[in-house]
Amino acid sequence: MTSAPLSWRELETLTDYQIDPVNGPTNAQARLRLFGLPQADVRVTLYRDNHAWCPYCQKVWLWLEEKQIPYRIEKVTMFCYGEKESWYKRLVPSGMLPALELDGRLITESDDILLALELAFGPLGQGMESPTVLPLRQLERLLFRAWCSWLCYPMVSQGQEQRHREQFIKVVNKVEYALASTPGPYFLEEFGTADVIFTPYVERMNASLYYYKGYSLREENPYLAAWFDGMESRPTYRGTQSDFHTHAHDLPPQMGGCWENGEPKMLLNKNRVDNGPWIGLPDVGYPEPESSRAEALIRVIKHRANIIRVNPADDELFEIALRCALTWMMTGVVCVPPTGSDKALRYLRDRINVPRDMSIFAAKRLREALEKTASFVGDEQGPPIPIKHRRDQDPAYFATN
Repeated sequence: MTSAPLSWRELETLTDYQIDPVNGPTNAQARLRLFGLPQADVRVTLYRDNHAWCPYCQKVWLWLEEKQIPYRIEKVTMFCYGEKESWYKRLVPSGMLPALELDGRLITESDDILLALELAFGPLGQGMESPTVLPLRQLERLLFRAWCSWLCYPMVSQGQEQRHREQFIKVVNKVEYALASTPGPYFLEEFGTADVIFTPYVERMNASLYYYKGYSLREENPYLAAWFDGMESRPTYRGTQSDFHTHAHDLPPQMGGCWENGEPKMLLNKNRVDNGPWIGLPDVGYPEPESSRAEALIRVIKHRANIIRVNPADDELFEIALRCALTWMMTGVVCVPPTGSDKALRYLRDRINVPRDMSIFAAKRLREALEKTASFVGDEQGPPIPIKHRRDQDPAYFATN
């Protein structure tokens, strides 16, 4: 039995999800973070990317959140997504991100930013230049290079592919040894700077190698699995964390390409990340919050005019189809969308960005609803996701909070 979709007014009654972006949990929508302190205490402005995706921005963002340093946020477009704002190019001629203003002094380069923050506010655990942290920083760079060598070069032969894989795993074993040497899940006895430094690229390795190489970093390495679990116990990390779909498709233009190995496991993983089911992927390990669907709904309602406007389908057709998907997500009632809307629904399915738009589980539930509703009318896919750029995600087309 099918039903007509709920109206926007009716959908609004199904969600009371809200967060306090200023004083509540870490979130990608905030423009100001106070942690319960007065605005007069703000000495820091963080310039980070609109998509909350930049790995170096994530490092500084996570540090500030963990230390609960009051700060303002100015959002800037990464070149991959659109034209960088002229005001930012005047401020930082190179256009590089992140940048940070501390007591009126502008600092670039994420490591230099962390060093300056340590001098101003004290270290997070053991500091950047601690004798215990320096070797871990070097290990992180070694892991990064091994990852790039495997991921970012076309496969000339099976032998070359195997050598790159073995070299990466050799370095991963060093990381496993470092983690095994501490009593808890983190790189040192307590969470601190070393974990912040590893976070951005280990998260991206977990996603990209699963998708392009059929290798599950989290599932095949017990100490890294425990580290991910430890990180996900922290609301600060959860607020900055992205998912496999976002990373797998945002990485290629940033890295100069990501190369598939074509192996059966890789093809299965790729299909699952792109087409579902998304629940159960090893991109997140904590239980799903009860609020995930309500969060997805409120975020779509907030941005529905722009979501409809940028979709390549006819506005009226897509608006009805979108309400059908949201009705199914919130009530389980099947609403067959208009003929030809399958392509439009999958266009949106493919362009949900975590954590810019919503948290991981909310995105999974929204993708699930869009795919389910699309399947009622056909199997047409939306326009392919670009691999040379992501101008299809240009923030100029959207409100930026």
